[in-house]
Amino acid sequence: MAEYGEEDGFMLPVDDGLFADTFSDDSVYKFIGQELKISQVFSANLGVAAPVWDAALHLCRYFEENSLNLKGKRIIELGAGTGIVGILAARLGADVTLTDLPLAVPQLQSNVSANMPSSGWPSVAPSVLPLSWGQDQHVFPMDWDLVLGADIVYLSETYPLLLDTLVHLCKDRAVVYLSSKMREEHGTPGFYGDTLPQRFHVKLEHRDPTQNINIYSATLRGKQ
Repeated sequence: MAEYGEEDGFMLPVDDGLFADTFSDDSVYKFIGQELKISQVFSANLGVAAPVWDAALHLCRYFEENSLNLKGKRIIELGAGTGIVGILAARLGADVTLTDLPLAVPQLQSNVSANMPSSGWPSVAPSVLPLSWGQDQHVFPMDWDLVLGADIVYLSETYPLLLDTLVHLCKDRAVVYLSSKMREEHGTPGFYGDTLPQRFHVKLEHRDPTQNINIYSATLRGKQ
């Protein structure tokens, strides 16, 4: 059973000037027997990378409710933000690489350090690396088992860049899991209905109509 912090449902507009001042909030979440201590550093620099978004909690809960075996899986998370999804996977024995824009890397590194189990990581400590979609994905390998993303589909100008990045990362048959708030005003449904299917087989795995959050899986189509 997942336990969520008081910031559940906390939503922010997409805005470059989200926070006039810098402040932090520490919350505890529990999934699959793992207690995660997540720090959220709210600042103008981090913007939408700061909060734990509801879509990330839904993806963690999806793993819990479907008893996905992540032990030994090679996983990369895109737009990881606070890192809660990837850190949970690492606590369950996955070999995880957390990625986001360079400004989000310190927050990710801090949360990874704060969540190391007392007995050490069951596999390896999560790696934290900067990744700008459409620019440097080619420096990353292609032999992933899973590619994860939570609430990363909200700026239409980034959708072609995200698609190119996913294609590269999934060339060795990785499965993608994306959890998204389905924001009509940002064209999120169009990404899953039109853009992603250009190169991927896409399946709706879960829908929460009350919070308007969908979880999709996707696998790369054959050569076109």
